[in-house]
Amino acid sequence: MAQLILFWHRRDLRLTDNVGLAAARDRSEKVVGVFCLDPNLLQRDDVAPARVTYMMGCLHALQQQYEQAGSQLLIVQAEPKTGLVKLATALKAAAVFWNKDVEPYSRDRDRAVAAALREAQIEVCPTWDQLLHAPQTITTKAGDPYTVYTPFWRNWHSQAKAEPLAQPKSLTGLTQAEHQQATQAGVIALPSAKDLGYHWDQPLVLAPGEAAAHDRLAEFCDRAIAEYDEQRNFPAQPGTSQLSAALKFGAIGIRTVWAATMEAKDQARSDETRKNIQTWQQELAWREFYQHALFNFPELANGPHREQFKDFPWENNEEYFAAWCAGETGYPIVDAAMRQLNESGWMHNRCRMIVASFLTKDLIIDWRWGEKYFMQHLIDGDLSANNGGWQWSASSGMDPKPLRIFNPASQAQKFDPDGDYIREWLPELRHLDSAALVTGKISAAECDRCGYPTPIVDHSQRQRQFKALYQNQKA
Repeated sequence: MAQLILFWHRRDLRLTDNVGLAAARDRSEKVVGVFCLDPNLLQRDDVAPARVTYMMGCLHALQQQYEQAGSQLLIVQAEPKTGLVKLATALKAAAVFWNKDVEPYSRDRDRAVAAALREAQIEVCPTWDQLLHAPQTITTKAGDPYTVYTPFWRNWHSQAKAEPLAQPKSLTGLTQAEHQQATQAGVIALPSAKDLGYHWDQPLVLAPGEAAAHDRLAEFCDRAIAEYDEQRNFPAQPGTSQLSAALKFGAIGIRTVWAATMEAKDQARSDETRKNIQTWQQELAWREFYQHALFNFPELANGPHREQFKDFPWENNEEYFAAWCAGETGYPIVDAAMRQLNESGWMHNRCRMIVASFLTKDLIIDWRWGEKYFMQHLIDGDLSANNGGWQWSASSGMDPKPLRIFNPASQAQKFDPDGDYIREWLPELRHLDSAALVTGKISAAECDRCGYPTPIVDHSQRQRQFKALYQNQKA
């Protein structure tokens, strides 16, 4: 009789190209999936309804995949240290496999689960899956972790990449008697996001599940990737992949994604197209850079990387923050971006940089306020990427040229020159000419007629104030 192996899914909600799952299947054909609805994660105050809705959709699709493969995905609503261990013990599992994570909570949780499983004499088999190169495998010549992206990219890019893995074949699931044992041990039916208290009734920018992620990747590689470097900064254009939620939850394997970029590169007919494709590959490397950074410097989750920002004199004006959150700052490109976030659960990456710079450099508000607000709304909210992006924008992170201040007007003029993006998300301003939209030079009388606020701060003045604060901290 085949040994029962449990595969604990976390950020790998798929069957294909799953390192840990493939290893479990190599051990035994009787592999059953498990997902823990962890209250330590779901009951935090920075959980986005759109993100939970996407995750639950991915779990529903994954359950169907398991059924088609001949097995099951079991759902447990409990802390993994108790719920998972109780289930594994009840089913007399020979081993529990899972894929590792970089986040501080996840690492602490995994150590506790591993200890409890070993105490129950159940084998523990963790491996790396969500990165093309695991942390501590990309280091400087001195063996230290990188704190600057460009040399990280050169090293990372030069390393051979693993090929995608096939979906495991012919899995065997639980017997009827084992099903009863699993139910007694706490297995429940898959709830909906609303059952968990999260309501999101807007369309998702990406449909949940592995099939939808593969379709989006194929569509992107067939079209937009060839012009990515040219189009990626224009929020009104469909120039990005919007695969970030799928990568966050592992609805698609990173080796699959990389292989698709290499195939597109092989089929490219010009150096210009190959350059566009490599630019997107560099974005994948940025994802890994921030994950490596969080793994090697877990303190980033709670504070700045740069010493001078540990006691930075942020003003933290709550009225300014409320206006920023609502998209009512009087700066059209900033407000359009915040409305996009609030209404869709997603924001274009160029706009993430614009609004982050505005919050920290114009409103002089602690970047952690914005970081948390993003996590409360983003469908793709990911600690390492979100933290890395906010620290980059705030000048507190890993950056050799940290002091960057974005001018909202010049950003809009450059990347939304016709005001199409602003018009889409600020309908009250659609009738204005493009020059007014992108410069933000809208008279107070016109703002009053439109029901749109006048600017809450003066960019030039606030830029000078921030620079003075920055220099004082640097001294």
